[in-house]
Amino acid sequence: MSTKIHPSAIVDPKAELAEGVEVGPYAIIEANVFIGKNSKIDAHASVKSYTRMGEKNRVHSYACIGVEPQDLKFHGEESWLEIGNNNNIREFSTLSRGTELGSFSTKVGDNNLFMAYTHVAHDCQLGNNIIMSNCATLAGHVQVDDFVILSGLSAVHQFVRIGTHAFVGGKTGIAQDLPPYMLAIGNRGGVQSPNLVGLKRMGASQELVSIMKNVFRMFWKSDLSRSEALDQIEKEYGQHQEVINFVNFVRLSERGVLSTFEQSKNSD
Repeated sequence: MSTKIHPSAIVDPKAELAEGVEVGPYAIIEANVFIGKNSKIDAHASVKSYTRMGEKNRVHSYACIGVEPQDLKFHGEESWLEIGNNNNIREFSTLSRGTELGSFSTKVGDNNLFMAYTHVAHDCQLGNNIIMSNCATLAGHVQVDDFVILSGLSAVHQFVRIGTHAFVGGKTGIAQDLPPYMLAIGNRGGVQSPNLVGLKRMGASQELVSIMKNVFRMFWKSDLSRSEALDQIEKEYGQHQEVINFVNFVRLSERGVLSTFEQSKNSD
């Protein structure tokens, strides 16, 4: 199947479009771009230089991807936005290239949905099967692991990490790391509970759901210090991979992890 490029679209001769790519009216594709097989660039969408994407991606109207970083330290260096396969980037979303501090690369995995007006800043590292709801925003150097859901109007501070299967509520600000399988809410975000709906969606057994509830209570609600809580959690439930994921995530955290929603609310 050959490419289909609308006569009004502007495609730089140095852009490389694979078999089956469709480019809609008035779309712009700049030089040094690679677009994988069977991807579709809708009308008025813009794919900037130094963007590389895999197969079966969809870029909707007025989305702008591969934009220069919104970083005062950036001075036009060659850096990249690298996108995997089967991502859906909706209207008016923006995805930025990397900077020197982030090894010159922003990376997005596979099967992600970016709803309208979402923003992925420079040097972010996104996994697979992530949903960013309308107007969700990631600051620079944020890492988002697989199967995370970021609700509408949520915002994540630079250098924060969001663990796998975590959920961020609407209009929630995240300033520290959110461990896997947990749910955060609040203007000044805090952990409210395990992500019970997410656990069920991933096929977790009732036993595992109960264990993650206990993990939450032991880490955030007990009188143990955090290091003591992690040791106790690992001792009691270390045979479960999800628990090990939680423990390792917290131990490797550089920004520290969120407090509870009640504590974050009271700090206001």
